[in-house]
Amino acid sequence: MILTSPLRVGEPVTLSAWDDLALMYAIQRQDERALAVLYDRHASRLLGFVMRFVPEQSDAESVLLEAFSQAWRDAERFSPDRGSVISWLVMIARSRALDVMRAAGRRARVTPISMDDAPPHSLEARDPMSDPTYAAEHTERQERLAVALTKLSESQRQAIELTFYEGLSHSDAAERLGEPLGTIKTRIRLAMTKLRTALSSEFGEALE
Repeated sequence: MILTSPLRVGEPVTLSAWDDLALMYAIQRQDERALAVLYDRHASRLLGFVMRFVPEQSDAESVLLEAFSQAWRDAERFSPDRGSVISWLVMIARSRALDVMRAAGRRARVTPISMDDAPPHSLEARDPMSDPTYAAEHTERQERLAVALTKLSESQRQAIELTFYEGLSHSDAAERLGEPLGTIKTRIRLAMTKLRTALSSEFGEALE
């Protein structure tokens, strides 16, 4: 459901002053800043909720970012007639947390192989780049990743380059760019979603 504009003539346009419904209007029109404001406003509360299902904080934070990424993708499905913005976010976060719980349960049912049972050659270290076929595929993948990066917005590309190529933490990247931490996390998550979409069709699997 596309929301109607919440602005009136003469009203300030500072996003942090908007209510959740106004932010959803902006998010439906692909305004990343609005999503970052919504994240900063509700992330702490939602993280506590997610940790009821996923106790490990780092895992819970990943679930939270995935939830906001889904909110970005599915923004047009939000309808104020069916509840508040925060209720909608809670529903998404709960669904993503349950997905993680189910995946963890499946992994727990897989019996790990003992190293004593593994064939000796399977434990030998290998240099994959020594395989010409692998090296060619690796080069092609790097080239296509470079092309996919050019399709990101400038702000998303900056966040990815600082954290993945320069190795900065999210906090350090936020400080370098002079942006709130929640904004940087949101940009990175959105950028990774776009990269997975761009590359999955070419490589047959999502970018990890």
